[in-house]
Amino acid sequence: MTTAQPLDVTPSPLALLLLGRAADPASERGVDCPGDLPAPSDPDLVGRARAARERLGSRLFVLGHHYQRDEVIQFADVTGDSFKLAREAAARPEAEYIVFCGVHFMAESADILTNDSQQVILPDLAAGCSMADMATAEQVAEAWDVLTDAGVAGSTVPVTYMNSSADIKAFTGRHGGTVCTSSNARRALTWAFAQAGENGKVLFLPDQHLGRNTALRDLGMAPEDCVVYNPHRPGGGLTPEELRRAKMILWRGHCSVHGRFSLDSVTEVRARIPGVNVLVHPECRQEVVAAADHVGSTEHIIRLLDEAPAGSRWAVGTELNLVRRLAARYAPQGKEIVFLDRTVCFCSTMNRIDLPHLVWALESLADGKVVNRITVDPETAHFARVALDRMLALP
Repeated sequence: MTTAQPLDVTPSPLALLLLGRAADPASERGVDCPGDLPAPSDPDLVGRARAARERLGSRLFVLGHHYQRDEVIQFADVTGDSFKLAREAAARPEAEYIVFCGVHFMAESADILTNDSQQVILPDLAAGCSMADMATAEQVAEAWDVLTDAGVAGSTVPVTYMNSSADIKAFTGRHGGTVCTSSNARRALTWAFAQAGENGKVLFLPDQHLGRNTALRDLGMAPEDCVVYNPHRPGGGLTPEELRRAKMILWRGHCSVHGRFSLDSVTEVRARIPGVNVLVHPECRQEVVAAADHVGSTEHIIRLLDEAPAGSRWAVGTELNLVRRLAARYAPQGKEIVFLDRTVCFCSTMNRIDLPHLVWALESLADGKVVNRITVDPETAHFARVALDRMLALP
């Protein structure tokens, strides 16, 4: 009998990143991951989190995004979407520490909107957003040069989705544009086209699907009014004439979760559950949105299910943690809520914020050690705030 020899395998950089033992310094996700974490099997994690919270008292305010795990959400003072949470942080000036259980761009927005005496903490710096990572400041600056060379930059207003880095928000602010959320994208685009003037255009960053769905569904545009700028191809893969003809220049980005839903998902769930209402997020692909019964932001999805009659059936196309939580919440009211797709799909980066990371962050703060602070440099914060303020002032 031979003894099994250990495999001589060196983990790849991607494997280390996914395991939380490395980071990608060139991405929006941050620069490093913490080292010594409590073991996930530690039976005292919940008690440790509660004890650290009690030690910190009113100096601590915990924000929990809707897509977070239940084990984390239970410690949130407020739950919501990214912009709601950033505003909630700004409304708590007495809180010295804002622990943001979300992803990197959300914590950046909270730092921009809070005062200088507040410190924003992200329990795991590698909790990023694949969509936000699809548009870097260098790529967008190069795209603007392409638009300039095509003679259309002067009539183009940039609009960036909230799901973007502070650098991209600042670019938008510098160039007369605004930020939008999935709930006010129509208002933001209507405003932007008014600013652009006759024959004006919008450069929509970084989610092509939200931009296209809003243009086609809400603004009555035709598919040929939209072109997709691919930052990995020379000139964005577009000719100057295509740029001049277009009304919507869509960045080639997408949500890794919402992009998974397909027309087959809708067809299959309708066949499986008679009378089902299909409810999807506007980050889904256009054919999925067109086939759905209802489309709306995360807050709209929650509100619609809250108002739904008992006995109604719903297939929801958004992140699985939220769908499971809503299914459990409304089951006693006789509402059947299922995930739109049969394939399990969590937001992998959002799920990096787990109980060990949260306990580590809270205990460190309680011991007087500030960890994983998210800061945006003053110039970037200024112009990002300009873009955010334009959104807040939308009619």
